[in-house]
Amino acid sequence: MLSLMKQGRPTTKPRTDFGQRLTDARERAGMTQQQLAEKLSTSQRAIARWERDSVALRPDQLFVLADALGVSLDHLIGRGDPRHATTKGPPGKLRQAFDKAHKLPRHEQNQIVKFVEAYADRYASKAS
Repeated sequence: MLSLMKQGRPTTKPRTDFGQRLTDARERAGMTQQQLAEKLSTSQRAIARWERDSVALRPDQLFVLADALGVSLDHLIGRGDPRHATTKGPPGKLRQAFDKAHKLPRHEQNQIVKFVEAYADRYASKAS
């Protein structure tokens, strides 16, 4: 039950535009702040600050961040049409289903992942 609880204290100030795009991209990628921090070899606290405060990241940090989240750098920095942002993942109805599943508790998401992976593996072995 503890893993379902939000950690840390919620912020009372609104996120910056960059912070909101970063948060949205991280959540769409299905990652927690801690998971993203580990992928970038930084701290969860740094990710929380990037999402909450006005920060000046170096270009190399922005490139790595966009790659880790599976979005274009243009989208992350607010250039271009967000509807055409490059994201990893399935298109159409499958994307919509995964978006719904993203709102489920983590243990339920894990069950869906197991099912999809097993089904895809079975299909791949039939195709070979």
